[in-house]
Amino acid sequence: MIAKEKAEEKEIVEKKGANREIVIPGETIVSGSDFLPGEGTRREGEEIVSLKFGLADKSDRLIKIIPLSGIYMPRRGNTVIGRVVDVLFNGWLIDIYAPYSSFLSLKECSKFVSRNDLAEAQDIGDMVITKVFSVKRKGVDLTTKSRGLGKLENGRIIYINSNKVPRIIGKEGSMINLIKEESKCNIIVGQNGVIWIKGNTLEEEIFAEKAIRFVAEKSFIEGLTEKTKEWFEEEKKKSKAEKKEVKKEEKK
Repeated sequence: MIAKEKAEEKEIVEKKGANREIVIPGETIVSGSDFLPGEGTRREGEEIVSLKFGLADKSDRLIKIIPLSGIYMPRRGNTVIGRVVDVLFNGWLIDIYAPYSSFLSLKECSKFVSRNDLAEAQDIGDMVITKVFSVKRKGVDLTTKSRGLGKLENGRIIYINSNKVPRIIGKEGSMINLIKEESKCNIIVGQNGVIWIKGNTLEEEIFAEKAIRFVAEKSFIEGLTEKTKEWFEEEKKKSKAEKKEVKKEEKK
C-alpha cells in the first residue's frame, strides 16, 4: 500500500516539477558524512535513513522529512481545536482528533465557571480552542489559560491532515496571513489540523476554505507562496467574469 502511495505521489511531484524526493520508512536518502539527520530521519552508519513516508527536504546540510500522511500526535504547548464530547462534574472531555482522550479541567479555565454551570460555559458539540498542557500515558490535559483560547462562536470548521499545518501557516505565518488578507477572514489553525474560519459573509468563509484546501493539496511543491498568489489572481478573475454574466442575465 505504501509503495503504491509513493508511486502515485511521485508521479504528481514529477508533473509539478518539484525536486524533492518521495521516500518511505527505511529508505536510504543519502550516504556519507556531508549531511546531518533532521526530523524524521536517523543515521545508520554512513547512511541517513527515512523514518517516515514523505518528502526528503535538503536544507543546507540538514535532511528532514516532510510527512505526507499520518495522524496527529499531541505535544505540550500545541494549540489545538477540539469538540466537547462530554461534560463531567469537574471539566470537559474534548476530542482533539488524536489517539488519546483529552480533558479540560475546570481549574484550567481562563475564567471562573461554577460547577453547576459547566454545560452553560461549554456544552456537548461546542468547538473549543485550547492548548496542550501535558501529555500522559492515559491521555492529554488541556488548558485555556492563555489569551485567545476558549469557546469558538459561529464561524466555519474544516479539517485537514495535521502534517499539512506547517505549510498552511508558512514561514513566520506568511501563508496564513496571505489567506487572511485575501479572504478578509479571521482564521485560527490548530496544530491538530482543525481550522476555524470566521468571515463577514458565507462567501468569504467558503473562499478562505478553498484557498486552504488548495495549499494543503499542493503542500509538496516548491514555490508554494507564488503558486498561491497566482491562484488568488485566477479566482478573482473568475469571480469578476461570473458577476458580469449575472448582470447580463439580469438585464435580459
